[in-house]
Amino acid sequence: MKLSRIILFGNDIGALKVFYQSVFNFSLIEEIENEWLVFNAGVIEIAFHRIGESFRNEDSFRAESNVKLVFSIEEDIEELRKRLIERGAKMKDIKSFEGIDFLFCDGEDIEGNIFQLSQKKA
Repeated sequence: MKLSRIILFGNDIGALKVFYQSVFNFSLIEEIENEWLVFNAGVIEIAFHRIGESFRNEDSFRAESNVKLVFSIEEDIEELRKRLIERGAKMKDIKSFEGIDFLFCDGEDIEGNIFQLSQKKA
């Protein structure tokens, strides 16, 4: 058994499509316009499913989740962080932890889903 796809629920599927294509350059592999998206994110797929009608509110929807998407990167984390901020992502400071050979930087997409960049230290 292997994990192959993560599904996140969202309100504005069109805006999430633009965000993940422009910020992470993910390839779109499946779509039902404004209802369903699936991106190739490397060894796993990330899908977005529109939330139920009773939960839809264009002005105030924010994800509340204990899930964090982690993207392993090889490029410079500081440069990528700057580019993500320029493209609309909310990014925290880069951090590291004693005894761990990685740099980390948490971010947030347009609907409040949390993600992390992880780069092995040089």
